[in-house]
Amino acid sequence: MTENELYDILDSWENIELVSKQLIENPKGFDVLISLALNHPKQRSWRAAYLVDKIHDQSPELLFPYLPAIIEKLKTESNASKRRHWLKLISMNSINEEFFGFLFDYCINAFTSEKEAVAVRVHAMQILFNISEKEPELKSEVLQIIEHELEQNPTAGIRSRGRKLATKLRKQIQ
Repeated sequence: MTENELYDILDSWENIELVSKQLIENPKGFDVLISLALNHPKQRSWRAAYLVDKIHDQSPELLFPYLPAIIEKLKTESNASKRRHWLKLISMNSINEEFFGFLFDYCINAFTSEKEAVAVRVHAMQILFNISEKEPELKSEVLQIIEHELEQNPTAGIRSRGRKLATKLRKQIQ
């Protein structure tokens, strides 16, 4: 299946479950899906990122080899829907230490940006917490950032995840 064929199939949402099942059974097709999600210039290619996310729910191992490319794509991704999916997927997986610096800076900027969608901000907050689990000296800084956002921009999503993560951080710091 080519990128264009897959892109055309993604135009019709009723095929998503069928396509998802086929791609799980045929991982070579997953390569095409990832390429489409990461590189296709059309706005609707976020549907490919959505499908990657859904496949990850059932077969997370298919995504592991692509995590570095997804992290690199954040540097240039302008599509908010794709950023939401990429950050969610990154937050749910183990991150290689070589990406900690970039992700920490990126996620601070995303989390503290009022222009970002709440879901993007929540996933960025989770990644900050995940990095602090591997780099304990960052726990105090992450806690301060979360507390600041809870005070300044207390949306429901930020409050819900922020309170949980802040509680964990406080216990770990003591």
